Amino acid sequence: MSFNIWTPHAVSSKAFEWMGEAWRIVEAQHTASTMKLVDSLAEQDLLETLLEGSKPKLRSEALGLHYLLSTPFRYNPKRGGSRFRSEIDPGVFYGAESIRTAAAELGYWRWRFVKDSVGLDHLSPVAHTVFSCQAVCSAVDLRVEPFLKHQATWMDSDQYVGTQHLARMARKSSIQSILYQSARDPQPSWCIAILDPWVFKGVKPEVDPQTWFLSVNQSSVSLRSQTGAYTFEPNELVRGQKNTFE
Repeated sequence: MSFNIWTPHAVSSKAFEWMGEAWRIVEAQHTASTMKLVDSLAEQDLLETLLEGSKPKLRSEALGLHYLLSTPFRYNPKRGGSRFRSEIDPGVFYGAESIRTAAAELGYWRWRFVKDSVGLDHLSPVAHTVFSCQAVCSAVDLRVEPFLKHQATWMDSDQYVGTQHLARMARKSSIQSILYQSARDPQPSWCIAILDPWVFKGVKPEVDPQTWFLSVNQSSVSLRSQTGAYTFEPNELVRGQKNTFE
């Protein structure tokens, strides 16, 4: 398809206000983890300060945000970018409708890592933090017309050109987020790409009190806590479709 049809005006004409809760899963990061490297709290504070100084600077719009919300806007993207972010675009916060959907999306990429790594057949359970956040933002929804007719472009597993172009048009129109169908959860569900850190001003993430452990092998992906579990087989995550997610 020609991407010229998606101008800032064409995209902004389909914008609406969205309000909802999005879930995200990240590897657990505890300040206490640096304590074993030092002999006192003073030394730990110094080490944390040095580590903070080595990280990329936050965009001004992300200053003051909780680190779970600001981190996606801080670091450079992987080579080739992600679905709604090229290598030269600002950061994107990717969230999902539920813990299950977030587990499927993250689990796919962990499984791909195992599958593509020579001599690696599994990843032992790794502690992860699961959290949700409330958002109120302007959005466009790729699950409805006129975007739905181009679903093959939005879900292409090999080319991000179309989605990255759309995201740039959305930013130019001051649209703060993009809703789209989950590419990995076998059950119908949505994901959201939040483009603007201002969405999270004054927002406090709700961290699930449980520690979740993600484990991966060639034949399954599992996310487990003391009270819940989600397990996927690779064919469920791939589903024979040209889909992908960061």
